[in-house]
Amino acid sequence: MTAKQRTPSTYQRNALAPSMLAAAALFVAPALMGNDWFLGVLFLTAILGAIVAWFAVQARQWWWVPVFAMIVVIWNPVFPFPFAGPVWTAAQPAAAVVFLVAGALIKVRRP
Repeated sequence: MTAKQRTPSTYQRNALAPSMLAAAALFVAPALMGNDWFLGVLFLTAILGAIVAWFAVQARQWWWVPVFAMIVVIWNPVFPFPFAGPVWTAAQPAAAVVFLVAGALIKVRRP
């Protein structure tokens, strides 16, 4: 029996893995609010947001850069904003969805 040869993909999604990692942390974030672990979510979100923004620049998809610049600023752990309440709780999964959509759409052509 002959194995079928698979054609290689013409695109690669570099932002998918960091986006999935950030989305997983952000979906868990509402349960961690008010806990010391939430600081880790802030660090992870800000760092991975900067990484995804860089992959967007490399893919020449500039419209993602302001979105992730806002995410990096809002989830900034060094000078955190005193956000609280239901809007901040709802912002966590909303940002997770943004990460997932960006991870799926940011792609570059393979050389």
